[in-house]
Amino acid sequence: MNLSRDMYLKMGISNQVYDFCEAIWQSLEKRFDEIDNISEYNQMKVIEAMQKNRVSEACLLGTTGYGYNDLGRETLEAVYADVFHTEDALVRPQITCGTHALALALMSNLRPGDELLSPVGKPYDTLEEVIGIRPSKGSLKEYGISYSQVDLLPDGSFDFEGIRKAINDKTKMITIQRSKGYQTRPTLSVGKIGELIRFIKEIKSDVICMVDNCYGEFTETIEPTDVGADMVVGSLIKNPGGGLAPIGGYLAGKKECVENAAYRLTSPGLGKEVGASLQVMNSFYQGLFLAPSVTANALKSAIFAANIYEKLGFAVIPDGKESRHDIIQAVTFGNPEGVIAFCQGIQQAAAVDGHVTPEPWDMPGYDSPVIMAAGAFVSGSSIELSADGPIKPPYAVYFQGGLTWQHGKFGIMKTLQRLTEKGIVSSNFHEINR
Repeated sequence: MNLSRDMYLKMGISNQVYDFCEAIWQSLEKRFDEIDNISEYNQMKVIEAMQKNRVSEACLLGTTGYGYNDLGRETLEAVYADVFHTEDALVRPQITCGTHALALALMSNLRPGDELLSPVGKPYDTLEEVIGIRPSKGSLKEYGISYSQVDLLPDGSFDFEGIRKAINDKTKMITIQRSKGYQTRPTLSVGKIGELIRFIKEIKSDVICMVDNCYGEFTETIEPTDVGADMVVGSLIKNPGGGLAPIGGYLAGKKECVENAAYRLTSPGLGKEVGASLQVMNSFYQGLFLAPSVTANALKSAIFAANIYEKLGFAVIPDGKESRHDIIQAVTFGNPEGVIAFCQGIQQAAAVDGHVTPEPWDMPGYDSPVIMAAGAFVSGSSIELSADGPIKPPYAVYFQGGLTWQHGKFGIMKTLQRLTEKGIVSSNFHEINR
């Protein structure tokens, strides 16, 4: 008796969807073993950093008010610095999201007259208003900071000659987005990022190289700061928060870069000395402890999705066999109905708000309607099972997360069930495995 099959059928999965997905899952054992090996290494790296910095029960308690002499906060930042092999780190609940962390890094380390360069093409949508590509109050552009970008070549590689020409006397900072954002380009491996940074530093050694590390932490055994990045920036409700952090962001890198960010976050003269940790320290520590394992579960879910939708004939990035450098899986449907049905399937698999039906809407910071599916324990947490996408060509959906592999598996099965019910995937798809 197959108890799992019976439970899936009870939860609305048809026999055809179950059999098709089960066959693909069973073919991925070797890939999953590789993911587990990376997770094991990163788990040891986190434990080593915690032990080195003598994390104790007192570190989990938190402070109020000004937050002076916050042992837990100061120790956690030392742990992050050791995990990312950097001089310093800023890890705070006062950083509201990934976009805020990136804006903080940019605005604190750039001055009027400086220029920011992106050598990997257009940044993530919400950064367009931070930079001033789309007009917004308080943007870098309003403060006299210019911006230029060099697009990737059609094959996704770096335009080295274009980058060489773009770097000039005003170029103060390079921003490198590791993940694809709402684009169908490859995610950058840490090795590729290192190659790019070496090239840039040979042209201008004092330029600050910042990496938007969102969705990439713990997917490899090394991080961008191991290959020359001056600073990495990310969100705690993505990979490093392990699904437990209720809010927060981090910056890790050279001491001067981090100190500049701290003075911008709080106040000149105060910097890292203030900022109460309230009651989140336990979640921050335990989330980081769990992060390598949770990230591995999200990677398995992404690989599973890639193999299913590739076999069904859809364009997927990365494909089912490529190495993974972030937790995001892009699937291009070519029409809005596919994006919407996929997201609705993810929502139907949620433990929280599984009864809700998501629809596209005009979200702040985006230039087109966006649909988001996320029945999460932490609102907006994209390390939890989630999917989203802009309703505009090429009509691609971006899937990520899954605190457990079992939940990720169920979510992807639900997407296929929904697409089949909507007639977007042919009802005889199950014959492909025969």
